[in-house]
Amino acid sequence: MDLHHSKAFTRRAFLERGVMLASATVVAPGFVQGTALGLPSPSAFLASLAGVPEDRVLVVVQLSGGNDGLNTVVPYGADEYYRARRGIGIARGNVLELDGRQGLGLHPALAPMKELYDAGLCSVFQGVGYPNPNRSHFKSMDIWHTADTSGTGEGWIGRYLDSECVGFGAGESGSAQGAPPAINIGRTAPLAMQGRKVNPVSFENASVFRWLGEDHDRELKGEYDRLNRRESASVGDTNEAFLTKTALDAQVSSDLIRRAVAAEPLVRYPGNELARQLSLIAQMIRAGLKTRVYYASLGGFDTHAGQGGANGRHAQLLGQFASSMKAFYDDLKAQGNDGRVMTLSFSEFGRRVSQNASNGTDHGTAAPMFLFGPMVRPGVHGTHPPMSDLDGGDLKHTLDFRHVYAGVLDSWMRADASSILQGRYRPALVLRKS
Repeated sequence: MDLHHSKAFTRRAFLERGVMLASATVVAPGFVQGTALGLPSPSAFLASLAGVPEDRVLVVVQLSGGNDGLNTVVPYGADEYYRARRGIGIARGNVLELDGRQGLGLHPALAPMKELYDAGLCSVFQGVGYPNPNRSHFKSMDIWHTADTSGTGEGWIGRYLDSECVGFGAGESGSAQGAPPAINIGRTAPLAMQGRKVNPVSFENASVFRWLGEDHDRELKGEYDRLNRRESASVGDTNEAFLTKTALDAQVSSDLIRRAVAAEPLVRYPGNELARQLSLIAQMIRAGLKTRVYYASLGGFDTHAGQGGANGRHAQLLGQFASSMKAFYDDLKAQGNDGRVMTLSFSEFGRRVSQNASNGTDHGTAAPMFLFGPMVRPGVHGTHPPMSDLDGGDLKHTLDFRHVYAGVLDSWMRADASSILQGRYRPALVLRKS
């Protein structure tokens, strides 16, 4: 079939009928969207621009629903905390001490995370938020994702990818150079990863992350196979050039990812969803994919009722988070890749200081952020919001989250933080002294 003259295989038809990848749902992957928007030519198959360190990886872990920061990093030295949380406060004797001078410690369910902290692999940034906080899950998450208090525009990671990554292509046969620059484990890529030129790949289950065109139209199989054999010339801005590049990107990325996650992890992961996501990410890192940013998430933190103290739903979630992070860094260390991977964890807001009538907590404001990895500046940083000086029952933030983003972009990713964040924010000191 002549692709130059057939109406059946135009760009639109191929995108609508042919290039389909599956997870739990069928999504339009980033390499299709990016190609349609005119990515820079990947003829050199580069992952990033000159001067950008390609060996450094950022993993983002989103705790969705609004994690209760006060029961995560517990101000056990403040009597106000216990007066406000008579039913759900963490008893002083159960707190895992971090900083005795400030009277701060971790929830007992975070014992695996305390091991990372004691090993110098965890940073705790206190009182993180932003001016005029919004208590809507959706709006506040948009603000964190865009690094803009209006919650509009491209994602902060998307702007990083647009400015630092030049796209990707098939590369050599079997090479990890065909990997997408950003991967989200989940049905839909978060706003944080959406850029103007470069969009992420998003999937839930890599085993079914494959081309499904022939399942919908058998006539497409022969054409798709021919495109991937590169039998046709692909020069200029023709339909055939577009389809060839799109098919090659899709095929190589799908093959690379599925092959990467087929190997057994080097350590045993706990049986929870976040651990599954981080295990997939660790396997892709181990396989040498040139992906710069990975994204994972754990939901359920909207604890309006029955939150519990040392035990309960919130404790279960924190235990999943901590045990997953510990297994992830044990795996990376066994691979010899732990020094390459920094993890940033955040939630869209904290909770109210006082518990509610349902032994839960309602939407609040400031909460801690965490960084993980051998490169991070370990310890507790910043000032905990004073419990005696509240704003209508909420904590006043003491650190704008964009200062942490700026520190990660500037120091770890070696990117222009001011340009990416579209404003000047003094970079937080995130890396340990060499």
